[in-house]
Amino acid sequence: MQIVLVTLHIVVSVALIVIVLLQKGRGADIGALFGGSSQTLFGSTGGSTFFNRLTTSVAIIFMLTSLTLAYRSQRYGSDSIMKGVQPAATAPVPGKEQAPPPAAPAPEPTKAAPAAEKEAAKQ
Repeated sequence: MQIVLVTLHIVVSVALIVIVLLQKGRGADIGALFGGSSQTLFGSTGGSTFFNRLTTSVAIIFMLTSLTLAYRSQRYGSDSIMKGVQPAATAPVPGKEQAPPPAAPAPEPTKAAPAAEKEAAKQ
């Protein structure tokens, strides 16, 4: 069952990409590359509604397969790919001891303005 779901999901993913690329954009559409405009194949307005409906349908199928695969993965206990990985230990550099961070320098005393010094000397 899992293989069928994954295969369906891949096929729907590729189909969704192709359908989106075939839609008419603001400029020239990619459908014209295959021998004419997509409007001539489905009529003057039929092509846009056809591709819109097809895109919506394939997108719904894509979402359903995505949710189903996620649910089955959680329900049947698939392990994480990171389960057995050990975190990298940071070893100290040989020959260097860990020194504490330097303390902030003490602020320098500010000099009084010359006018303030003259006033202080007069009193």
